[in-house]
Amino acid sequence: MIRVLIADDQEMVREGFSVLLNAQPDIEVVGEAADGGEAVAKAAELRPDVVLMDVRMPVMDGLEATRRLAGSTGVLVLTTFDMDEYVYAALRAGASGFLLKNSSARALADAVRVVAAGDALLSPVVTRRLIAEFARLGGPRAPSRRRLEGLTERETEVLVLIAHGMSNAEIATRLVVVEQTVKTHVSNILAKLGLRDRTQAAIYAYETGLVRPAQY
Repeated sequence: MIRVLIADDQEMVREGFSVLLNAQPDIEVVGEAADGGEAVAKAAELRPDVVLMDVRMPVMDGLEATRRLAGSTGVLVLTTFDMDEYVYAALRAGASGFLLKNSSARALADAVRVVAAGDALLSPVVTRRLIAEFARLGGPRAPSRRRLEGLTERETEVLVLIAHGMSNAEIATRLVVVEQTVKTHVSNILAKLGLRDRTQAAIYAYETGLVRPAQY
């Protein structure tokens, strides 16, 4: 079973998500939190596989809570605010994915499964917003591209496609290789760059200038 903690300051929202997720045969909601501080404390106590994290909450907002939880559990940020700065800030904070609260029950459950599996939920919609934010910020922010020199030509190509929001299956189709080969490339990329997941890889590609908004 995938263990989920729901963090949202609205009780009705928490109850709604609990009903939707508990209806899934492989997902169990193990706890709820009404603010970011409570989310961090309960995550330490309950050790969920995934935390559904609202952005705007009292005491401690969802972005700060995400920063504190990053690396210890998967964080799926949920918000009604369809705005670039929230997407970028959430991903920079270490979130494994970003989903709007008006997404379907199926999309929510699928997102939880993706994050629980250790992957990152980086849909084309989120990628476009990520690109828009980098365009607004005015270009690369990372000081050095030195680590990129350790990638092979094919690994660099795969990193660019990851930054464009493509799944392993889509990358395999584009490069005319089997999906397992792509998975191997992705693992090598993350290891060589010292990154946690695909989301961090996409951010790194933009921050180093390997991929620029105009290329998308």
